[in-house]
Amino acid sequence: MRLFEAIIDANHRAVAGDQNAGLHPDDFADELPVVALTCIDARLNRLFPAVLAVPEEKFIWLRNSGNIIFDPMSSMTRTLALACAIKGGREIAVIGHTDCLVCKTTTMQLLERFKELGVERQVLPDNINEFFGLFSSERQNVISSCDIVRRSPLIGPKVPVHGLLVDIETGKLEWLVNGYQAWATMSDKWNEVVRSAGETVDKLKSLTDFNIGEMKFPETKIGETVTKAEDWLSQKIGALQTKPGEPSPLEATPSPVTNIAAQVVHYAEKHWPMPSASSKPPPKIPLPPPIRVRANFPPRGKK
Repeated sequence: MRLFEAIIDANHRAVAGDQNAGLHPDDFADELPVVALTCIDARLNRLFPAVLAVPEEKFIWLRNSGNIIFDPMSSMTRTLALACAIKGGREIAVIGHTDCLVCKTTTMQLLERFKELGVERQVLPDNINEFFGLFSSERQNVISSCDIVRRSPLIGPKVPVHGLLVDIETGKLEWLVNGYQAWATMSDKWNEVVRSAGETVDKLKSLTDFNIGEMKFPETKIGETVTKAEDWLSQKIGALQTKPGEPSPLEATPSPVTNIAAQVVHYAEKHWPMPSASSKPPPKIPLPPPIRVRANFPPRGKK
C-alpha cells in the first residue's frame, strides 16, 4: 500500500468512527514529507494535518486563495518545486475544500468588495476572472491545478501529484486525482511517442515504392512531333516502375533518369523544328512621328 492509499483508508475509517484508525509514518519514510497546497480559508486550520494523519514535521503546508495553480511556470509552481528540491518533499497534494468562498464569489461581488476596500475598478485588470482565478467547481479546480503541476518542467517526473477534496464539516477526503496512476502512465506515454515516431519512419520508407509510371502528363498536343515525343517519354518513364522483387530505380547504376534526360534532349534537337538560317527577319514597322500640340491663343486686346 502506497502513502496516499493508506492516508485515504485511514481517513475514511476515522470518519466512520474507527477509534483505531491511523497511519504509521515509519512505514512510509521513503514517501514523506508531503507537500500540500490548500486554500487560505481559516476553517482548514483545525483540519490539517490531522485529516492526513501525517505528523506536523512531515507536512509542508503551502496556501493560496482557492488553492489555484495558474501556469506551469507560475510562482506557486516554483514554490512547489523548491519545497521538493530543498525541503525534501516526496509527494505533492493539491487539496481543495467544500463550501469554498472563492468558488461562490461572482465577478460583480468581487468588484463590490474591492470598492468597499477603496480599490476602484480602473486600477484592476480587465479580465477579473482570469487574473484572480475565479472558478465555479471545487472539484474541477483541483483537477485542473494537478494537471498544470504535472505538466510543469519544474516538477520532476518522480514526484506523484495528487488531487483531493476535503469536506469542510466532516474532514472526509475525496481522492480526485490519483498521482500514482498518472505517474505510472508517464512511461507508457513516452513509449507511445516512440512507437508513433517509428510508425512515421515506416511510412516514410514506403515512399521508396512510389510508382513514377502512374504519373499522368498533360494531354495538350502541339503538332505531331510533340505527340510522338510525349508518348516516347511516357514509355521511358514507365520503365522506371519498381515491381515486387526488383531493385529500386535509386539502386540502379548508372541512373536511368540521367540517361533518359539526355535522350530527351537528343530527340528534341533531332525532330523538333528549328528556325531556318535562310529565313529573313520580319520587316521593322516604322514608328509614327511625334504628335505636336498647337495651341491657338486670341490676339491681345480681343476677347
